Amino acid sequence: MKQGIFILGKFLSYLFPQNACNMWNSIRVRLFTGYKSRFFNHLGKNSTLGKHTTYLGEQYISIGEKSHIGDYGRLTAYDHYLHTQQQFTPQIIIGNNCSIGAQSHISAINLIKIGDNVLTGPRVLITDNSHGETTSESLSTPPYMRPLQSKGEVVIEDNVWIGEGTMIMPNVHVGKGAIIACNSVVTTDIPSFSLAAGSPAKIIKSFK
Repeated sequence: MKQGIFILGKFLSYLFPQNACNMWNSIRVRLFTGYKSRFFNHLGKNSTLGKHTTYLGEQYISIGEKSHIGDYGRLTAYDHYLHTQQQFTPQIIIGNNCSIGAQSHISAINLIKIGDNVLTGPRVLITDNSHGETTSESLSTPPYMRPLQSKGEVVIEDNVWIGEGTMIMPNVHVGKGAIIACNSVVTTDIPSFSLAAGSPAKIIKSFK
């Protein structure tokens, strides 16, 4: 049985060559992006949306031209949190020529602003919010029942490269041309034209 399915798959590869499959996948992405586009606050020309990514609060999300959101991620702008009855006015702004890697998560209740030509690897987290405070009272409450809070907006300027597995936390400003090494946890501002790495991330090198 298994060998028969394998042979069938191999046979289909002759009927539908790889370039034909790639073309069909490209068409599917364009169709999906076109369908979703009307729900967004703005979706620029020639931008594409990963089909298997979760999109919430699209009306608060703006994406520039020629940008791509990778597959199997989450792009979420929450205007309310059901468990605590909170209300928010979130914004996610992504510039032109950006590429957000697969399995990445961008989560806003305040503001996340990403400039032009920003590249991220897979599994990147960018968030402006967290569940509750680090007080004994808050920690005695189930995490999902703790009020969402934002310590500040996240701003990522132009031409930033963010490595795989990086987490960028609330109230952080990443300067123009910065590089964030893989698996870093960014909790403080990163100057322009610098390399940061570690958990928490620290400046390793300046290119000024």
